[in-house]
Amino acid sequence: MTEGARHFLRCEALSKSYAGTRALRAITLGVAEGEFVALVGASGSGKSTLLKCINRLVEPTSGRVLLDGDDVTTGPAPALRRRIGYVFQGIGLFPHMTVAENVAIGARLEGRKLSGERIAELLALVELDAGMASRFPAELSGGQRQRVGVARALATDSHLLLMDEPFGALDPITRGQLGERVRRLHDDLGLTTVMVTHDMAEALLLATRVLVMDGGEIVADATPQQLLAGEGGEVAQALVAVPRAQARALAGIGK
Repeated sequence: MTEGARHFLRCEALSKSYAGTRALRAITLGVAEGEFVALVGASGSGKSTLLKCINRLVEPTSGRVLLDGDDVTTGPAPALRRRIGYVFQGIGLFPHMTVAENVAIGARLEGRKLSGERIAELLALVELDAGMASRFPAELSGGQRQRVGVARALATDSHLLLMDEPFGALDPITRGQLGERVRRLHDDLGLTTVMVTHDMAEALLLATRVLVMDGGEIVADATPQQLLAGEGGEVAQALVAVPRAQARALAGIGK
């Protein structure tokens, strides 16, 4: 993070254990307003657990999370989650609800109603036609469903967007297009974004900062440029080696 920048999101000595297994090990982390942070690591490294501790889908064993200076445990967990945009790995749309109803579900739980105009605006942000508002999830492609998931996350009007493997189930073309769109929204809306991904190439292309996790700890905290320059340590460079080798193989095919 930029020196002197304010911590919009902060984790302090955050730990989580499951039946004696330590999923997170006293993680202290600060994220400044406007950063796009990617959490990368092997399965079981703790990245999804860390993300879920932020919005209290998982309660830490010890430590705390501060959002804009306030401890996230000061109020009810459901109220906190309605303040944070969250894009699920499995999209998580309600199949019996229309697109409009899915996008507006957070507001409805707070006793508010989103206007048709507002829903159309949110769909436009993710490049979906307003006419899709009346459709059901089963009538949409996987990419369209995930775009609806992003629109639902943006409906909170929060400046914090959490994404847990948001593009993992999509085909490569749709994945790339949606990743680019989310990055533009991050910039245009002034968001602070934390994204879990297993794809180092995706992290390098989208994030301003990459955190590499291993064994419940952050073992590297670097910019994409620093990682590509060989910094970050052994675990990080093992992950960077995959897209680097793919790039070399593709270049060889073209010769």
